Amino acid sequence: MTRFSFSPLRRTVCAAALALTLPAAHAWTDKPVRMVVPAPAGGTMDVVARIVAEQLAADIGQPVVVENKPGAGGAIAVQAMLAAPADGNTIMMTASNILTEIPHVMKTAFDPLKDVKPVTVIARASMVLIGAPNVPAKDLKGVIAWVKAHPGTVSFASYSAGTSSHYAGMILNQKAGLDMQHVPFAGSPPALVQVMGGQIPLMFDGMATSRKMIEGGKVQAYGVASKKRSPHLPNVPTLAEQGYPDLDFSNWVGIIVATSVPSAVVQKINAAVDKTAAAPKVRDRLLGAGFDAGGDETAEQMAQSLRADFERNAAIVKAFDIKLNP
Repeated sequence: MTRFSFSPLRRTVCAAALALTLPAAHAWTDKPVRMVVPAPAGGTMDVVARIVAEQLAADIGQPVVVENKPGAGGAIAVQAMLAAPADGNTIMMTASNILTEIPHVMKTAFDPLKDVKPVTVIARASMVLIGAPNVPAKDLKGVIAWVKAHPGTVSFASYSAGTSSHYAGMILNQKAGLDMQHVPFAGSPPALVQVMGGQIPLMFDGMATSRKMIEGGKVQAYGVASKKRSPHLPNVPTLAEQGYPDLDFSNWVGIIVATSVPSAVVQKINAAVDKTAAAPKVRDRLLGAGFDAGGDETAEQMAQSLRADFERNAAIVKAFDIKLNP
């Protein structure tokens, strides 16, 4: 657990400055804020949480505590958030797949559409189809031809069954008439190691974890699985451009709270966190970590997109007969 705080003197100075620069409506609390993260220290969501927590503490004049609670597909962190008082002092930094993918393949004690309330998007994480250095294909058309020339022998990695990296591979199989075999791993890093080593030829991975490997020539990039090209790989076309519009898996990373938190408080949290995320230092650090800008969705718009993604993933799980993990 990491605490971002200030000395009494500096806190007094910060409070005076905030009175001039930050509307009172933005400072939703006069108590320390607890930011729960469903990932271990050093993980993708943890990186975002610590970048945001440091600036948010300065903006609201209160300490922001980052509390890592990994495990159970994010359910442990969600339960910790739901068990806290509904005063807005406990918030959660999460990736949307915790809410839209995991509940379809793992038993959870919460309903992502009823028990949690989206607040604001901090950043977006695009996915990209990558290949091992020894794959002879240099573009998507070549990949499809190569897989078809080796029926039943080509596999693709994912960072766990029932995640977008799994869904994307299955959809590519279906739409391109392929028969790639799925090999799940416990997270992106171990899967990525296998792809870099040439043991598994293909994978749909998150931009934040694969970008540096692509830039360093350790893996090849064939297409970005989002609606528009990524600023991190501007020369890599989207899969939609190449004839596969269904391969759109751009997750968001943002703040959620328990549904029991009053809407007026949610609006204040939204305003404060949006201000923090817009700070040049925060934006530059997130872009440097491989994320895209978050956007300006309202909490209501986030809830609508969350439901749409949840229902889409439910249909994918049913279509491909993906089983619930025990």
